Amino acid sequence: MPAVMLAALPTLWLPFVLDESPARASEPSSASLQEQGDGLMKNVEEMVAHGGMGDAKAIVHHCGEATRYAETIIKHLSRSDPHRGDAITPLNEVIRQCSRVSEIGIHADPGQLLNPATKARAAAWESMKSLGLTRTNKG
Repeated sequence: MPAVMLAALPTLWLPFVLDESPARASEPSSASLQEQGDGLMKNVEEMVAHGGMGDAKAIVHHCGEATRYAETIIKHLSRSDPHRGDAITPLNEVIRQCSRVSEIGIHADPGQLLNPATKARAAAWESMKSLGLTRTNKG
């Protein structure tokens, strides 16, 4: 009897495997994109908050994380997404402004880091808005 069940198992498995089309399998889920967007926004908000507290090391750290999230979102955006072009420009701006923060470095006056950090936050917000990933309540 176990041999019969093993022979039937591939038959049951096949419809589920064939149900996934290659196009759907390669596109990121909206939940995954939302998670990446949430990570990006969390880091840019914390980055600017640390700027207000004068913690240059934390600003540089969170900017590095924001860059990582922005790059991941760009990689995962489907070429067929109608908002891709609108989102990539501000995501590249996040990366550019965070590069400025890294170049300035942790030994600079945190106020000097705050200008590019604030620009990175604005660009991140714009990219999330263009992708429709903004959250209305912050709970």
